[in-house]
Amino acid sequence: MSGGAKILVVDDTPQNVKLLADLLGVKGYTVSTAANGEEGLAKVTSERPDLVLLDVMMPGLSGYDVCRRIRDNLDTALLPVVLVTALDPQQERVKGIEAGADDFLPKPIQQAELFARVKSLLRVKSLQDEVKRQADELRDFNARLEQRVSEQVGQLERLGRLKSFFSPQVAEAIVAGGGDELLKPHRREVTVVFTDLRGFTAFTDEAEPEEVMEMLRGYHAEMGRLILSHSGTLEHFAGDGMMVFFNDPVPMERPAEHAARMALAMQQAFTPLAGAWRKRGFELGLGIGMATGYATLGAIGFEGRWDYAVIGSVANLSARLCGEAKTGEILLERKTIARLGDVARSEDAGELSLKGFAKAVAAFRLVGLDD
Repeated sequence: MSGGAKILVVDDTPQNVKLLADLLGVKGYTVSTAANGEEGLAKVTSERPDLVLLDVMMPGLSGYDVCRRIRDNLDTALLPVVLVTALDPQQERVKGIEAGADDFLPKPIQQAELFARVKSLLRVKSLQDEVKRQADELRDFNARLEQRVSEQVGQLERLGRLKSFFSPQVAEAIVAGGGDELLKPHRREVTVVFTDLRGFTAFTDEAEPEEVMEMLRGYHAEMGRLILSHSGTLEHFAGDGMMVFFNDPVPMERPAEHAARMALAMQQAFTPLAGAWRKRGFELGLGIGMATGYATLGAIGFEGRWDYAVIGSVANLSARLCGEAKTGEILLERKTIARLGDVARSEDAGELSLKGFAKAVAAFRLVGLDD
């Protein structure tokens, strides 16, 4: 610690006080004084000295009493205290140690000894202050770290909930951007894809429950991989069906094309799955319907269980087209064909009378997409 350290001299003899103050002042120390124990304790609290030179024999509170009170206070428990005494050094040393003194100076004061002991104890005080500073910094750091961990845990929880119906990229974007606004009800044009397993009811009647679960795990894993890779949003899935939509909650370019490529990839990926189950005596097929139109979208549910829903006739139309699709077919309506433009290779599937729709719907069978 530099020579500018603050030293408190407590002594009821003015000559002793002046001598110590002059000697220490010449060395560059900042010196304050007190004429008795009570005044000394008050200045320890108000001035926060770096070291106390404390006379033992004083009226009222003795140097031992002052030293004990300094040690009993948590704020000053480590404050260096030097007892200054003209009494028997050996006897006073034992009492001083019991009171909590750090060092002793005999009277009359020897300058060299005074400066050596002050310098040594101030170096210890400097180390104590550094340890305390680091401890305070560590406590602050831990508090900030705890807050950040709490915030990150909250983000991970939100991310986990969002990933239940969004692709990981979209979920992470929502969390990073504070995208709660995206979950509020809003209106947007989307392309909706419905998938349905043909022969699933017969399969569940004939197969053991374990076989059904095995088939669904494989089916969901393969279809889920394709949904994520094409940036689709999974609205829901049941045992034999899925609903996926595109262009929400984050808008994308050519959503109908993303949806169509996913549907074609699903039919292709389902072929080996169906072949494996055919060898075990079960006939399963995949039908897909697609539709494009405006819908209201947003989170629905209750605390602890939220889903992201598509409300509008476009969802119903996609489901009805899926219901009409045969195994291996992908049926689309006119607006989706228009959105696909020249990249689509399709066949006319005629006009279909669909439940819930007053007019017949012109349907098309998707054959492929040009690169």
